[in-house]
Amino acid sequence: MARKPWTAIVAGVAGLLLLSACGGGGGTGGGGALTLGFAQVGAESGWRTANTKSIQESAKAAGIELKFSDAQQKQENQIAAIRSYIQQKVKVIAFSPVVESGWDTVLKEAKTANIPVILTDRAVDSPDKSLYKTFLGSDFVAEGKKAGEWLAKEFGSAAGDVSIVELQGTTGSAPANDRKKGFADVIASNPKFKVVASQTGEFTRAKGKEVMEAFLKSQPKIDVLYAHNDDMALGAIEAIEAAGKVPGKDIKIVSVDGVRDALQALADGKINHVVECNPLLGPQLMDLVKKVAAGEQVPPRIETTETEFDQAAAKAALPQRQY
Repeated sequence: MARKPWTAIVAGVAGLLLLSACGGGGGTGGGGALTLGFAQVGAESGWRTANTKSIQESAKAAGIELKFSDAQQKQENQIAAIRSYIQQKVKVIAFSPVVESGWDTVLKEAKTANIPVILTDRAVDSPDKSLYKTFLGSDFVAEGKKAGEWLAKEFGSAAGDVSIVELQGTTGSAPANDRKKGFADVIASNPKFKVVASQTGEFTRAKGKEVMEAFLKSQPKIDVLYAHNDDMALGAIEAIEAAGKVPGKDIKIVSVDGVRDALQALADGKINHVVECNPLLGPQLMDLVKKVAAGEQVPPRIETTETEFDQAAAKAALPQRQY
């Protein structure tokens, strides 16, 4: 199989992404500025947009030169971007991996170049923990468990089976794998909870709507929708309403993230419960960037503090919600 031409194409795509994101600037910055190369997943959701904004604004506030790339949810673009950052000799590389697997080669290249790497939001499954300095983000398994625990309380006294459909995140990604596992671990203790359909909605509103439309056609009975993120839940609400059903009543909905649109839907009774996943990682990330660039020791894993929302909590949070 010829690999070199494809590698060249990928590198070219990443180069265009980097130039457009960075305004054409190259190198490590004048006067030895602390330079961070950040490879973002994409802009697939309101959560991701808020995450990107937090990183960009926090880098500026911290006086860190940011070289930013949008991978458009493609692993090959992220790998090419990381290689570009290595060539530019940035001081630190951070990225939110599209999927968990397939990073060892490029991370070894960064290690060989003595450029520390920070994982944000999503983890990798490499057994070699020396390939990155730390992980900053959420406990996705715990988020899935919180969704399952809400379900167990909500339907604990219900008679008969409870039919659940699941909108999964991007196949192979850490949040999709872990949120599915956490939820499944909780509901496994009660045989009346049955996941009758589970399919990826790719973390997008449009795909969430499309897959929910298919669920409504294929499943004669749906009691609950569990969505791995709010955007898919919001898309599913459109499909549920178009089918003549009432979201939040005919079909109960629990989702993960806590973006403003979802909290509004929760306040309006269209979603029943939201588990928070905080996207505002920028300030913590910049603090870590400075520490690892200075050679300081940092914890191998740093988790963000998060909460859950019922209808009353959503109404209280909406006026101050930043994303």
